[in-house]
Amino acid sequence: MKGIRAWLVFFVVCLVLSGATAFPLVHELRWTEDLLRALSVPEHLPAAMDWIVRVRQGLDAADADHPFLLYGTDWLAFAHLVIAVAFYGPYRDPVRNIWVVEFAMIACAGIVPLALICGPIRGIPFWWSVIDMSFGVFGVVPLYVVRQKIKRLERLGPNTWAVAAA
Repeated sequence: MKGIRAWLVFFVVCLVLSGATAFPLVHELRWTEDLLRALSVPEHLPAAMDWIVRVRQGLDAADADHPFLLYGTDWLAFAHLVIAVAFYGPYRDPVRNIWVVEFAMIACAGIVPLALICGPIRGIPFWWSVIDMSFGVFGVVPLYVVRQKIKRLERLGPNTWAVAAA
């Protein structure tokens, strides 16, 4: 039970941090650009730097001329936070709420086709889509571990896990 809860807390913290970073996008991109310049990234990875600059310029323009567009990323952030709350169920009663973990695993798998389809449509460089897909690939790892541990807990019988959940 401790292992299940520890992995769930790790996953929820990552989910919350991922969501929370969608709120201050304009400032984050400015900070990121400054940091990358300080680390001499433009000399080593010019395509990556060009992309960061382009995205930052786009966000600056949207923020200045059409700030309502950034409201969409506020909802993205909110969705991450709401999804994180759903993991309270498996934290309390993992066997009964294993479906939350399995749902999240399906969502992680869905990131790959989304990035492969929508990335090119939106003009996202392929290497950036790979970074996006990595969230699904890396996100499914703790979920898979949790699912395996829940299945093991389930095999111990209801008396064992019901006491452990209390």
